[in-house]
Amino acid sequence: MDLLNTLVDKGLRREVPTREEALAVLATSDDELLDVVAAAGKVRRAWFGRRVKLNYLVNLKSGLCPEDCSYCSQRLGSKAEILKYTWLKPDDASKAAAAGVAGGAKRVCLVASGRGPTDKDVDRVSETISAIKEQNEGVEVCACLGLLSEGQAERLRAAGADAYNHNLNTSEATYGDICTTHDFADRVDTVQQAQAAGMSACSGLIAGMGETDADLVDVVFALRELDPDSVPVNFLIPFEGTPLAEEWNLTPQRCLRILAMVRFVCPDIEVRLAGGREVHLRSLQPLALHLVNSIFLGDYLTSEGQAGKDDLAMIADAGFEVEEAGTATLPAHRRDAAGPAEACGAEPADGAPAAVPAPAEEARRNLVAVRRRGAGTDLPPNA
Repeated sequence: MDLLNTLVDKGLRREVPTREEALAVLATSDDELLDVVAAAGKVRRAWFGRRVKLNYLVNLKSGLCPEDCSYCSQRLGSKAEILKYTWLKPDDASKAAAAGVAGGAKRVCLVASGRGPTDKDVDRVSETISAIKEQNEGVEVCACLGLLSEGQAERLRAAGADAYNHNLNTSEATYGDICTTHDFADRVDTVQQAQAAGMSACSGLIAGMGETDADLVDVVFALRELDPDSVPVNFLIPFEGTPLAEEWNLTPQRCLRILAMVRFVCPDIEVRLAGGREVHLRSLQPLALHLVNSIFLGDYLTSEGQAGKDDLAMIADAGFEVEEAGTATLPAHRRDAAGPAEACGAEPADGAPAAVPAPAEEARRNLVAVRRRGAGTDLPPNA
């Protein structure tokens, strides 16, 4: 396909495709899927080889969030039967992080529910960062605490945070449809605060919330303009008890096309396969490794993921290798531009998504497994 040849050439030159080209990737047919994966895989391998970076989530505080993000099991008014607990003690968080590092994770992501941290919360997380770094030499730490107030990004950076995550999630035009307690501009501002403080920015999206192809392209181009070092791609986990529990709009093929589009728009950026991969990609997860260069190991914030040993086996069986500590994740030109923080290494283009037969009710419940182990419990973590 001329389209794919053009996109490969642009990706190797770090040239951003046009919106029309990005939309065309999403509109390709299932018959063309392997060609799309192969083309995006050339771009992925050019900048990241066959390395896969492993990241590990530690949910520092779970549930009871005052924000009304409709996709989230921790939202205001959520009836999802998830684990709920207040702040983990620094030693407990460090022990949870150590399990991920022992499993091969290079980065630990510290996440807390809520609109944003208080100054006391920043002190608490700073203590946790110190404990983790003291006990796990060379580990990268990313904080994800919500909207930041003035000066908090600088304090987190001074405490040793290498990165900060705050996702844009969806397009600016449709953001009000998924959340009313804050807006798209608030999220952009927090990402920019993290960058200004010298942290590596991590910001991504959630697909499968009923958005159009145009919405997906809009948010990916907005991310490209923000220029984060890492772009996590989440696929909606439709928790029972949340407003989006019936949104089963994704197929494995659709997910692969979305990942390919993100790779073409962000050729030299860490693209991370994040929440929902087990639910929506299912047996096609290994194909996604040809598009992304980073995944989460083990469980997520409130749902269980694939067993850590199965993640490692999948990577090896697909012919990839786990990125080792001390190996820089980003290409040299991005590390040089980023500065010290990165020293850590077929649907209508503008229409509504085509209808996809939803899994049977019982099958849905089986796909979404609420997390009952690891942080906040007495059971060992999945790593």
